Amino acid sequence: MGATRHIFRDSGYRGLPAEFYAAAEVFPAPAPRWIVFNHALAADLGLPPDADTPELLNLLAGGEPPEGRQNLALAYAGHQFGQWNPRMGDGRAVLIGEIQAPDGTLYDVHLKGSGPTVFARRGDGRATLPAMLREYIVSEAMAGLKIPTTRSLAVVATGAPVFRDIAQHGAVLTRIARSHVRVGTFQYAAQSDGRQDLGPVLTRALADHCIARDYPELSVEPELYPGFFAAVVARQAKLIAQWMLAGFIHGVMNTDNMAISGETIDFGPCAFMDSFNSRQVFSSIDAAGRYAYSRQPSIAMWNLARLAEALLPLFGADEAGALRVAQDTLDGFRPVYSAALAAGMERKLGLTPGDARNAEFIDKLWPMLDRGRPDYTLFFRRLTQIAAGADEAGFFALFADSEPGAREGAAAFLADWRALTHDGDPARRLAAMQASNPVVIARNHRVEQALAKAADGDLGLFDRLCAALKNPFADAAPGPEDFEAPPRPEERVTETFCGT
Repeated sequence: MGATRHIFRDSGYRGLPAEFYAAAEVFPAPAPRWIVFNHALAADLGLPPDADTPELLNLLAGGEPPEGRQNLALAYAGHQFGQWNPRMGDGRAVLIGEIQAPDGTLYDVHLKGSGPTVFARRGDGRATLPAMLREYIVSEAMAGLKIPTTRSLAVVATGAPVFRDIAQHGAVLTRIARSHVRVGTFQYAAQSDGRQDLGPVLTRALADHCIARDYPELSVEPELYPGFFAAVVARQAKLIAQWMLAGFIHGVMNTDNMAISGETIDFGPCAFMDSFNSRQVFSSIDAAGRYAYSRQPSIAMWNLARLAEALLPLFGADEAGALRVAQDTLDGFRPVYSAALAAGMERKLGLTPGDARNAEFIDKLWPMLDRGRPDYTLFFRRLTQIAAGADEAGFFALFADSEPGAREGAAAFLADWRALTHDGDPARRLAAMQASNPVVIARNHRVEQALAKAADGDLGLFDRLCAALKNPFADAAPGPEDFEAPPRPEERVTETFCGT
């Protein structure tokens, strides 16, 4: 038992000042059982093939840590839908340790739904099985799309019910992440809250931890902390561009849900778009559309501005100079984001990289999509098929129910696309498009269907969907479900919920 539990070592987070965490009480599950164990991820982490032992099951269900250790609940603050909350933290999650993969990368091992902590704010600290399976599906779908993300190692049923609107099965998810430090963690460190002299000390300690853990290349930079902020800004800009290219809507881009490591974190009311809509919102709690698809880049900048405020004391004693550094660095978000978005769209459209005509053509794409509302994923798939020699019927079928004039706009777009892709290497173009345009995404209706069946004990659809999402750019294997197809009208999911 001891050997199994020691596959995870004590967390480096413990080297931070004690203000950043609290010891977490242990709530062993009454009857834990495996729901899903990610053997592929386990292998990537260097775990043995038979790692899913009863001892590991008990540990990942919230059981006792190895002797001499304590699980940690991490402290952070944050802006939730723009409203400041000075004390949040892991109310239903604990850090149980870390693991070093064979390539030397360190990963946190974090349990979600294992019971209440001191940050629980009167919550029960538990999570439902569908909510934890949702995070498993979507986080692994993001990994399949090669978008930086936290990963899911396992989902364990606890054997205890969780009461929301109805009684549901309780579950614990094991999340693997490069780091769990968030923008909100820096906000927590920097807030005065009666400890004005301590804020800069805590902020510096946290920045040093993040640099050593996630940005070691910065250790030789003469301007260490401005360089750190610039690196975080660049990672976030590239991440948001990848979200936009995939049609992904996070749903809750609060500052406590932006990871300093540049990974996508927290998969509550997130979703992938079916029919394109630049103002699309799925989250049931985002009535004002703050985190709509098209607003994600500007919200990322808003969050990074809050990070800059927290880091200002590290940018120099001269306040005016520190503000200039912060603003100049933040201004760098848009060029990095725009370049990443443009390069990704060139690949998706099979355009010749660097062609001077590309920018104007891509600018016309977005309003055309908004007017026509085609299925976003299938739009690029049909272009890819045309590049491979298919006719145009499937492409124009996407605009069958569009508003008047939209089909004509799509025809003009297609003609311009053919002109732009007339020259060059057709094999290179097709390969780029096939590697950039997924066949399968975690479509909302399929996710909901899989979760509904899993709640009743049938994991068949869940397993088949997860298998398809591991290789999203390959043609789906024949099966009982067509994972490429968009939802029928009665299957459409228009609202998503956190559900924990």
